Amino acid sequence: MTGQGTGSGRVGLWLIGARGSVGVTTIVGALAVRAGLAGRVGLVAEQPEIAAAGLPSLDELVIGGHDLATDPLVKRAERLAAGGVVPAGILPGIASELEEVEGRLRTGYDVSSEEHQREAIERLSADLVAFREAHGLERVVVVDVASTEPPAEVVHGGPLADPDALDAALAAGESPLPASSVYVLAAYRAGCPVVSFTPSPGPRLPVLVTLAERAGLPWAGSDGKTGETLLKSALAPMFATRALQVNAWASYNMLGGGDGATLADPDNARSKLVTKAQGLEAMLGHPVEGPMHIDYVPDHGDWKTAIDHVSFEGFLGVRMSLQFTWSGCDSALAAPLVLDLARLTLRAHEVGEAGPLPFGFFFKDPAGSTEHRLGTQWDELVAWCARVGA
Repeated sequence: MTGQGTGSGRVGLWLIGARGSVGVTTIVGALAVRAGLAGRVGLVAEQPEIAAAGLPSLDELVIGGHDLATDPLVKRAERLAAGGVVPAGILPGIASELEEVEGRLRTGYDVSSEEHQREAIERLSADLVAFREAHGLERVVVVDVASTEPPAEVVHGGPLADPDALDAALAAGESPLPASSVYVLAAYRAGCPVVSFTPSPGPRLPVLVTLAERAGLPWAGSDGKTGETLLKSALAPMFATRALQVNAWASYNMLGGGDGATLADPDNARSKLVTKAQGLEAMLGHPVEGPMHIDYVPDHGDWKTAIDHVSFEGFLGVRMSLQFTWSGCDSALAAPLVLDLARLTLRAHEVGEAGPLPFGFFFKDPAGSTEHRLGTQWDELVAWCARVGA
């Protein structure tokens, strides 16, 4: 298998939102690939330039997670199979492994409960330590694939910005952290690196950026780039390098499933709209009209459709346009990237990297970088892999 890590033992992937569509597709995909029941299409980490980093293999990966949902993984997987998201024929071949993963899932953090955040952080952190110790894992990466949260308002000197203020708020029984950030703080206290695959605040809060630096832990994020924004990051540089003037780039998105239902809430949608709009002006080199809309269409299920209209002008001011429609299965696009990012971040932790990782190739809103051009992001990723694999 390509991409074998240099460590001698196993490593862990802990999914926040493990029973959601992306989480279950990730688990089913990992089990199916290593059982020889599925191919490796979509796994960037299997490409020679990325495998050069010396990544842990899927065979070394032990999976667990947190979730508030209680439906068994096998039932969630069967529903995804009925919807065409995963092949139904592979489920019997991984049934026993799915049951093993089921036994490693733990109850997540419920913001509506009376559990104080300090106690919740201690409980979640203890789950991670127990998982690592029970399975003899060298290290564990925590990946957030849970539902999108609204943006968080950060006040200078407040608990979302200052570690001392955060400690004081937690000690007072207050709840200053978004749920995604509760999981991140629990991960850091357990010595685990983090990947934020959602646009939720997660590790991006200034207080958690500081705490990651103090702990010497790497993290990556945020908001996985799987569809329309992936196309924008490839097409926008084309217009710029050909000196074509883009005047407007309008986007309309339709999606179903749990993510669509979550984004039907305008507060939650704000996080997604912000990250989806990131970078267009930077890539084009000038401001551009960019109206964007997201609608929840339950009939779409796990599929998402983006319809874009790009208005541009060329030589002598001649007006032209580009229209495209992207229709993809959200979970099938996201799951291989989750596995890629888990393996890359585990390797980063192994070699002692700390702070935001240069993995913008995978994200709409890349942490620690203002680079949004897909080709340049790929070059940065390849360079990092060559460096850590040397």
